[in-house]
Amino acid sequence: MKQAIQRVARLNEIGISLSVERDTSIVCEKILQGAMELTNADGGSLYRMTDDQQALEFVIVANHSLNIHMGGSSGVEINFYPVQLFIDDKPNISTVVSCAVHEDRTINIPDAYHVEGFDFSGTRKFDEKTGYRTQSILTVPMKNHEGEIIGVLQLINAKDEAGVTKEFSIEERDLAESLASQAAVALTNNRLIEEQRELFEAFIKLIAGAIDEKSPYTGGHCRRLPELTMMIADACHDSDIGVLNDFSMKDEDRYELRIAGWLHDCGKVTTPEYVVDKATKLETIYDRVHTVDTRFEVLKRDAKIEMLENKLARISNGSNTDSTDLELAYENKIKQLDDDRDFIRTSNVGGEFMDDELQQRVRDISKHRWLTPNNVEENLLDDDEVNNMIIQRGTLNDEEREIINNHIVMTIKMLAELPFPKHLLNVPEYAGGHHERMDGNGYPLGLTREQLSIPARMMGIADIFEALTSSDRPYKKGKKLSECLRILGFMKKDGHVDPDIFDVFIKEKVYMRYAEEFLPAEQIDEIDVSKIPGYELG
Repeated sequence: MKQAIQRVARLNEIGISLSVERDTSIVCEKILQGAMELTNADGGSLYRMTDDQQALEFVIVANHSLNIHMGGSSGVEINFYPVQLFIDDKPNISTVVSCAVHEDRTINIPDAYHVEGFDFSGTRKFDEKTGYRTQSILTVPMKNHEGEIIGVLQLINAKDEAGVTKEFSIEERDLAESLASQAAVALTNNRLIEEQRELFEAFIKLIAGAIDEKSPYTGGHCRRLPELTMMIADACHDSDIGVLNDFSMKDEDRYELRIAGWLHDCGKVTTPEYVVDKATKLETIYDRVHTVDTRFEVLKRDAKIEMLENKLARISNGSNTDSTDLELAYENKIKQLDDDRDFIRTSNVGGEFMDDELQQRVRDISKHRWLTPNNVEENLLDDDEVNNMIIQRGTLNDEEREIINNHIVMTIKMLAELPFPKHLLNVPEYAGGHHERMDGNGYPLGLTREQLSIPARMMGIADIFEALTSSDRPYKKGKKLSECLRILGFMKKDGHVDPDIFDVFIKEKVYMRYAEEFLPAEQIDEIDVSKIPGYELG
């Protein structure tokens, strides 16, 4: 009675252990080990039903006497063929494990060498090869909470207290069946959790992919950023620089950060394409610089007409037939118009910075007067065109930049409405903080370094570096690696990015690992870390 109570107590312990374990290979390990312990079996196998319901494949195999441990957490591959449940479209009941499935019953065999109805030729060959003697066999189908058989538990050679092989007792059979039932539920729950996780991740990647596909100029950003973020996270995990000395990440922390990386730009689903895709300063549904080109052609035409009319007037009144001065003035005017037009075309392409002098030239050029098709005289550029042409950085005006910036507000709003489970509660904070600055001058909340978690700061650097190196933006080509690091260094000095994470990024050459995986060869140039602004570790 005492032994029976101990076995039941152990069965409960194993059941509790199975219910909390999330690693399926470890669950299978515990199932077989627990069953062998409860029944004092010398060996055993755990089989799993294949997805097509046509076979049972080995998950784990163990034998104490032969010192065998394959599958599970052993790292040793199982080289046994799956047990086919059907042969020539007929149920296979010649093997004990397949018979247990088809007949939905536990099969308890006292001696495999003296039983009819089953083919143990393979078992005999194994015994001859290893010197083992397979005798008692207990085979239990594993059924989930819906009564579906998801696998089979098979135990070999029950031992008595003296170590002599015996038949599995009724008590041992009952214990094995109870454990198999608990094990099936645990495996089913794990599978359901895994399937939900896979669905969740697939949905997240679907959203990220849709955002990337929304614009040809941001294609790949939502895919590359999580990878770069995790490279930075791994480097910070191993670092002892500054605040990172006490920083570490467990597997669940890394998973949470990766999910945040995939979701960091989900708010862009609300951003209009004409803003995301704005490749030049004058682009709306088309590039208005071509319209401005036409106006220049009108000015050049009118200049020629004016010159010819003046020449004709001189000839008509006979006062002066020499038109050299008129032709020279015309040529100078055409040259100036061509120069102004070329300047407008060049300025239409967004750059890193447009100084006050260049902006003033745009304003001066805009004051050229031209005659519209409606015979109305107007400035060459209207106010909206001027305001766009004097954009200092990039191609977006203040209103459009506000629209772009709003994507992070929408990201935070959207993620705040999702019922994240406990292990993903930080996703909104990580994803929503990648445009904040360490000095508090970022957006949308103006958070400082102390108010941001380390993972959020990691994502901030990842987002900036990915954007700098990207070659698929509408307003720029991908920069050389050295130039990207130089700009990032100035951002560190200006309080834009976290200084410790920046130092790790450079010291551990995270930038090079990313470059080798994602950047074309022509962007990867030689790096002299001593020339990177703000980097002092050497």
